[in-house]
Amino acid sequence: MTTYISEALRRQVIERAKERCEYCRVHEDDRLFAHEIDHIYAENHGGETQVDNLCLACSECNRFKSSDICSLDPLTNEIVALYHPRADQWKDHFRVLEGIIEPLTPNGRVTVRLLYLNKPETIDRRRLLIESGRYPMD
Repeated sequence: MTTYISEALRRQVIERAKERCEYCRVHEDDRLFAHEIDHIYAENHGGETQVDNLCLACSECNRFKSSDICSLDPLTNEIVALYHPRADQWKDHFRVLEGIIEPLTPNGRVTVRLLYLNKPETIDRRRLLIESGRYPMD
């Protein structure tokens, strides 16, 4: 199911995210394809098309996330919710060290694993963005 998202709502989500993917933090200008509006809780899970359930995601993060809302923690093998861009603070769940997004919490671990945030080519790209001052380190 795909719901129409008005231009005003789309603009609100993009501006709130400062044109950065809210999962991997890459700016839209640094991707080949435009970022997408993601339902944090997918419509098939009852998520609504309203500002508090929407975030900006690069096409890669959005594709890997799909409609998932949780996954198995690779450390404990327990079911854990994914990082939630509206309810969670990125810095509480992740940090960047030498281009690698290091998870700090179970939510961070499942998100890094499920969204493949540390594929070798992604780390290389992130390192280049960091070196050029195009990636947020805060």
